[in-house]
Amino acid sequence: MIVRDQERFNPDSPGLGEILDPAGPRSRALVRRDQLEAMRSSVLAAIPVNMLLGLASMLVAYRSGHGEAGALWFAVSTCANLLRIGLCRAPCLGLNLTAETPPGMAAAAARSVDRHLRACTAAACLSGLVWSSQPLLCEGYTSAQTLFYLAITCGITAGAVTHGTAYARIPLSFILLPLLSVFICLCAAGDFDRNCLAACVLLYLLALTHTAFRSEAGFREASRLKNEATALARSRAEAHASVSALADEMRRRATHDDLTGLLNRAGFIQQAEDRLRGSTLGLLLLDLDGFKFINDVYGHKAGDRVLVEVARRMSAALPEHGLAARLGGDEFAVLYDPAATGVPQEQLAARLIAAVGQPFDGFDAGRLGVSIGVHSGPEPSLTDMLSCADEALYAAKAAGRNHFRMFDAGLRDRLQMRRDLERDLSTALAEATPEVWFQPIYAMDATTLVGLEALVRWQHARLGWISPPDLVATAATAGLTESLLRYILERVCAMMLVLRDRGFGGVRVAMNVSPREMAQVPVDEIVIERLQSLDLPPAMLEIEITEETALDIGAVQGKLQALSRAGIRVALDDFGIGYSSLSSLRQLRADRIKIDRSFVTGLGTCDDKHGLVLAVLGLGRLLGLEVVAEGVESDEDLRILQTMGCPFLQGYHLGRPMPVPVLEATLLVTCTEAA
Repeated sequence: MIVRDQERFNPDSPGLGEILDPAGPRSRALVRRDQLEAMRSSVLAAIPVNMLLGLASMLVAYRSGHGEAGALWFAVSTCANLLRIGLCRAPCLGLNLTAETPPGMAAAAARSVDRHLRACTAAACLSGLVWSSQPLLCEGYTSAQTLFYLAITCGITAGAVTHGTAYARIPLSFILLPLLSVFICLCAAGDFDRNCLAACVLLYLLALTHTAFRSEAGFREASRLKNEATALARSRAEAHASVSALADEMRRRATHDDLTGLLNRAGFIQQAEDRLRGSTLGLLLLDLDGFKFINDVYGHKAGDRVLVEVARRMSAALPEHGLAARLGGDEFAVLYDPAATGVPQEQLAARLIAAVGQPFDGFDAGRLGVSIGVHSGPEPSLTDMLSCADEALYAAKAAGRNHFRMFDAGLRDRLQMRRDLERDLSTALAEATPEVWFQPIYAMDATTLVGLEALVRWQHARLGWISPPDLVATAATAGLTESLLRYILERVCAMMLVLRDRGFGGVRVAMNVSPREMAQVPVDEIVIERLQSLDLPPAMLEIEITEETALDIGAVQGKLQALSRAGIRVALDDFGIGYSSLSSLRQLRADRIKIDRSFVTGLGTCDDKHGLVLAVLGLGRLLGLEVVAEGVESDEDLRILQTMGCPFLQGYHLGRPMPVPVLEATLLVTCTEAA
């Protein structure tokens, strides 16, 4: 819309206020143009009368014995009239002047109008000079033909003023010399009657002068009002067109994606619901694989170009009358009728995967792919279709890049399970059904307890044990993210109280916070407020975040800084498999990094793992970060890590996650042995 508005806007066009300002240069130029146009028309209408009266004067002069003088006079008068006709018919740039004329051209047009008016004024003065020589044809208004010549002079001067209402200077330039010559000749005759007549002629001249200026003032005012009305009408038409264009653009923007030009979520839902009435259509949900890498490495502009190109390729591969939409981020949707087009969903999905998989300019082949969830079949609503296709998409992404998955009975059962979890989680939290277990973290000697990691467990009455990722995802979709966070925090704080009371104040308790929780929930405010209310030392608590949180540092950095300033430690979990960089370690305020279990388990059988663990340990020492090795599953792994100098260890070989009663019993034994 911004681009279209810029195309409609002409920076050289005048504003409405400039046109309506009577003192403005453009308004004066438009009035001047109207004066020239009206003057040319009136002069062209008056010249034939002028020539006829001149012919009559020549004939009278011929009858009175002044034939040669009359013929010469008429010839000169005709030349002057032809000159005036030529000037009135000459092209003039100023007659093309309009309210839309750019300022530079408008100034040139105004100057052209002024030149033409001056030239026409000079020609009128020349014609008046010819008529002022009429006394030569009647012996200074003393011959028997005096009355005729006086009547001719009065008539032609009055006619000049009558026709010259637009621009007073031209008729006045024409009548001034003839009437002055009459006045002078009558005064020169000297008798009383002629002196009185001379005075009347002078009064007549003044009256015509006053009338000419009054007429011009009236014309100018009428011209100004006409131009104002035209400008107002044009402005109203432009405003109406602008409002209509804006309304059309707003309607388009409300239903289309600005970047790709495809339908957006709202437009897709609107059109899809209209098509679904009485029809069974195929729905495909697409999610790009590797798009975050493109954004992180090449920048968001490159990411935008990829999205535009993907949208183009999708549109090209789409069957006739199909709908394509960008639902948000790198997620797209396609809706079409497989029966009407003869294109099965599997074939279209494979076609889309092939189209997106083609190399992009500037990227390695295969860098970008797409996962597709496909649904086709009768559903109660579009919302249900989207849920089914989303479940299929989730399964397709779990299978790897460039896969599609049809929604089937197995996925329907899984979707139903997730819906059951969403329905039951609120009740479970209210009834304290989920449990928080704790896994110990030991020092290098593998016997000194230095920390505990809190791990949430939920045994559903019908579905059995629910994994922590499924639990967190269910809380997010059910709008219970903050409730789950507070629930876990209460159990963690209770364990911190137990540790403090039993003399384990130096043992820290780590609590996992997902990127979704960190971004959506005021984690810093909730945690700090709860610690203060229980008078618990902040140093006993550690917040574990995953490397994925580094993808949106701007959204979480302030919260992590607040936690760090309060004395709460921050640990980066699963280090080495995500997106963190050296700069993000500092921006995330990390105090500890935890080597992912995939690098630790089976350490003695893989030289590559050995080198990676050594590199992370060296990085920790260099940056002053504590390092914890997760996934210590065997005695061999333990001995190698101790040899490497890994300061902190965690894994099933050292201690499994324990429910609170078991952990308390273990702590009691430890206290007894220490005593």
